[in-house]
Amino acid sequence: MLLLAVLASACASSPRTDAMDALVPAGGDAARGREIFLAREGGHCVLCHQVPDAKLAGDVGPSLAGVGSRLTPGQIRLRVADITRVNPQSVMPTFHRSEGLKRVAPQYAGKPALGAQQVEDLVAYLGTLR
Repeated sequence: MLLLAVLASACASSPRTDAMDALVPAGGDAARGREIFLAREGGHCVLCHQVPDAKLAGDVGPSLAGVGSRLTPGQIRLRVADITRVNPQSVMPTFHRSEGLKRVAPQYAGKPALGAQQVEDLVAYLGTLR
């Protein structure tokens, strides 16, 4: 547990780590990222997070208004891909990690909730929220 806290602290304060590097060379598309954010399949981030352009949104997680001005793309990517690297106690799903997870339906075991391109699209969209 202490090791996780040290890793999370290092990732949050480090200007660059491998986990913050783009997952696909071409980067993401903000329009597709918005669709993923709002979609019932895959991300559906809007269940927990509010953003300025969503009519209905949850309030379990923090508002993401202005997240693009508070966090770098790498910091956003790290949180989307595996929030437990930043906050081991988070209730947010790890969208691109597939190892070491508990209570995963058999048909999803070993598969990330979002593919690399989807993560990059979300990063591009969230980066527009300034």
